[in-house]
Amino acid sequence: MELIQNTPDLSAYLVADEVIDHDHPAVRETAARLAADAEDSYAYARLAFEFVRDAIPHSQDSGDMRVTWRASDVLKQGTGICYAKAHALAALLRAEDIPTALCYQRLAHDDGDGHAVHGLVAVRFNGAWHRQDPRGNKPGVDAQFSLDAERLAWVPEVRSNELDYPVLYAEPHPTVLSALKAAPDRPYLWSTLPTAL
Repeated sequence: MELIQNTPDLSAYLVADEVIDHDHPAVRETAARLAADAEDSYAYARLAFEFVRDAIPHSQDSGDMRVTWRASDVLKQGTGICYAKAHALAALLRAEDIPTALCYQRLAHDDGDGHAVHGLVAVRFNGAWHRQDPRGNKPGVDAQFSLDAERLAWVPEVRSNELDYPVLYAEPHPTVLSALKAAPDRPYLWSTLPTAL
């Protein structure tokens, strides 16, 4: 699949904003701590990915009722769903000048009843974009950082009407952000997740 930037300006994928607030002290402190253990930007990107994937539980897996959407809040509160974790990883990567995009998949619910949009990121290295899924591993999910073959949590199945959206967004998709901001708790969010972009 060819990944398509929603803006040709690569610098847009380094911007700090209300959501990917990599200028926030919580993001800067975490980035500095991770960078101290990395010999180069590749190693840093892997460490940041593994930190978000492993140290910040997916709130559905952990049963956490809180809804986070701003990167700094995800890091401070230590919880988030896929979108929020993608925002946190994007902030940590952008904090170290690694262009990072937000991207999405449309996946079927586990029970087969309907679909939901799933959030992940893409990082730019060696002139190409590489998708990464920091959602968090669990039985049946084994996402790994990779700049070679993709090692995502899920591969969409066409027969289930699942798909990869090819667009790489510099900011969160408005549909996703609206759902996060409107949710008073995770159960409410779960019932209002976007079904498509």
